[in-house]
Amino acid sequence: MTALHGGARARPRGPRAMRMVRFALLLAFALLFLMPVYVLIVTSFKSIQEADPSTAWSLPGEWSTDGWSAAWETLRPGLANSVKIAVSGSLIAAVLGSLNGYVLSKWRFPGADAVFTLFLFGMFIPYQAVMIPLAGLLTDIELVGTIRGLVLVHVVYGIPICTLIFRNYYVTIPNELIEAARVDGAGMFRTYGSIVLPVSGPAFAVTLIWQFTSLWNDFLFAVFLGAPDSWPVTVMLNNTAGSGAVAVQYNQQMASALLASLPTLLVYLLLGRFFMRGLMAGALKG
Repeated sequence: MTALHGGARARPRGPRAMRMVRFALLLAFALLFLMPVYVLIVTSFKSIQEADPSTAWSLPGEWSTDGWSAAWETLRPGLANSVKIAVSGSLIAAVLGSLNGYVLSKWRFPGADAVFTLFLFGMFIPYQAVMIPLAGLLTDIELVGTIRGLVLVHVVYGIPICTLIFRNYYVTIPNELIEAARVDGAGMFRTYGSIVLPVSGPAFAVTLIWQFTSLWNDFLFAVFLGAPDSWPVTVMLNNTAGSGAVAVQYNQQMASALLASLPTLLVYLLLGRFFMRGLMAGALKG
C-alpha cells in the first residue's frame, strides 16, 4: 500500500516538469523578442556622443532626453496627421461595415450572395494594382495629397474586411428578434438601432482595433498619394533614417521608432482583451 501511494504521488511530476519546460521556453522566446526593444529604449536615452552601435547593449552613462525631444519635434506633424487619418478612417469604415453586414445577414435581397462575394474579392486586390488609377481619381476630384483623400482610400479598402467581420457576427443574432421587430412595425434602420447596434460592441472592438492598426502603420498609400502636409508618422519616420549630415543620430532614430509605435501599443494594451473577446464571441456563436 505504501509503495502504491508513493507511486501515485510520483505521477504528477511528469506534467509538472512539462509545465516548467513550457514556461522556460515561453520565457526564452519572450526575452528574445524583447531584446530589440531593450536596445531601442536604452539607446533612445543616450546622448548623441554615447549612442553608438558598439555600445548598444550598455546602459546610458548619463540618461538624456535629447533624442526624445528631437524626435517629438520631427514627428509631431506626422503624429497629428496619423491621428486624423486613423481615427476618422477607422470609425467611418466600421460604421459602413456594420450597416453592410447587417443588410447582408438580416435583410436578404436577390443577389445578396453575389454582392457579398464582391466584397470579399475587394480584400484580395493588391495595393500596387490600383495605385495609378487611385492617383488619377484623387487628382480628378481634387483630393490627391490631402488627408481627406487618404481617409477616403483607407475607408474604401477597409469596407470589405469590416463587412466580413460584422456579417459573420450578425449571423449569430437570432432571426426571431428581427422578425419580432418587423411585426411591431420597426423598419430597417429602427431595427438596426434598437436591436442590432446595442449588441455590436465586440464586433466594433475587433474592427476598430484592426482598422486603426492598419491605418496607423500604412506607408504605401501615404507616400504615393500623400504630400508633405498630409504625410503620416510612418513617412516622417522613414525620412529620419540616416538624416544626420555628419553622424547618424541613433538616439533620435530609436526614440522616433518608439514614439511612432506607442499609439498602436497602447491600443492593444488597453483594448486587447476586447479584441480577443470579440474574436472569440464570433467564433463561439458561429
